[in-house]
Amino acid sequence: MADSTNQGVTYLPNKKRSVPEDLDSDGIGAKKQVLSSPLNGGLVDPAASLANARHEFGEHGGVNMSIETSATFTVLEPETMGRMFSGELGPDQDYFIYSRHFNPTVMNLSRKIAALEGTEAAYCTASGLSAISAVLLQLVSSGGHIVAGSAIYGGTHSLLTHFLPRVCNITTTFVDITDLEKVEDAIIEGKTNVLYFETISNPSLRVANIPELSRLGHSKGLKVVVDNTFAPMVVSPARLGADVVVHSVSKFISGGADIIAGAVCGPASLLNSMMDLHNGALMILGPTMNPKVAFELSERIPHLSLRMKEHSNRALVYATRLEKLGLKVIYPGLESHPQHEILKSIANKGYGYGGLLGIDMETEEKANKFMSYLQNHAQFGFLAVSLGYYETLLSCSGSSTSSELNEEEKKYAGISPGLIRVSVGYVGTLEQKWSQLEKAVHKFYENGLPNKN
Repeated sequence: MADSTNQGVTYLPNKKRSVPEDLDSDGIGAKKQVLSSPLNGGLVDPAASLANARHEFGEHGGVNMSIETSATFTVLEPETMGRMFSGELGPDQDYFIYSRHFNPTVMNLSRKIAALEGTEAAYCTASGLSAISAVLLQLVSSGGHIVAGSAIYGGTHSLLTHFLPRVCNITTTFVDITDLEKVEDAIIEGKTNVLYFETISNPSLRVANIPELSRLGHSKGLKVVVDNTFAPMVVSPARLGADVVVHSVSKFISGGADIIAGAVCGPASLLNSMMDLHNGALMILGPTMNPKVAFELSERIPHLSLRMKEHSNRALVYATRLEKLGLKVIYPGLESHPQHEILKSIANKGYGYGGLLGIDMETEEKANKFMSYLQNHAQFGFLAVSLGYYETLLSCSGSSTSSELNEEEKKYAGISPGLIRVSVGYVGTLEQKWSQLEKAVHKFYENGLPNKN
């Protein structure tokens, strides 16, 4: 399908209600509303970039956009359908065919996600893993090779380790992404297509030097794909050199632990190719987002900056105090973290160091005991996987979200058997929640399990 149809990922005209500056010189037709990308001399604060993205009105002038739930769309003249399928007419002109292809509500959310990440385009999907899978399948052909960070989400690790080699003949070499020499050594010239890593790794919280990794990848002709799920607002990988940014929107961007969604952010040329009728991974595989989900997410994004600041603020306070109590804390905001200075240098000002921290209890037994005290004795947080929720969520990563890795892989990724991943929430007052956390720590010490020194 021609690019003219696929350009709808970058903008969504609002033909129903136009402000005066939307009209041409004759006041007749609405101009196309192209997304203003911060990469093109625009704003650098993600919150300001979001505010700069055009707000869509409802069908009848409501302050909220309308939800377009149609699976298929009508045309007024039979000839129009042929022109749409040939690529002559598309969503940029308010012509829609089928919601697996493009949906107005989903496109509006995609525009906001693109503004958030400072990319030319974005496309929202049914899950984070579907976004990751579609990008890699679009960029890497059979027989290709990926270099990936050793510390990544367990589901992504399984995709790279088991599924892609079996189904697509695509192989992956895993490396410590903080060691640039190892990254370079792992690249096979003429075969490696993609360098893939997470901004802040799940769950070991290693921080990627995105500018240097991007320079290295580009010098070898690779596409640099970054999973920014742990750091929306905090870091903007595309502004630092990454080609593609992916998200599990289910996490911080959603914030409610009630939605499964994903997003791909990058150049319009890539998103257009991913929507190609014959060879597009998104078009063919069809990880379609429900427009009702897109509407809900669009309503949450305006306060994402406020939420991320509070997640980060509390995480830093808790990490600092826990470290003083003698626990082994992993948090990029601490000076003790090996990549503290890197994150400090690449982070957007005012958003802190992220809402995830790790507490290494050394053994799974100790981790389970401590988490039990946190939830059941002190009422601090919930024992549950996932992250980015307004309540604190606790899980022992090695036996849960990273259980896909074998023992050697976990060790290489920096995942100890007793590593507790803490997704810091913001309900209640900070001191109220700290008193609960401290209560669990004291209860744990009373049992004599850890060595306080």
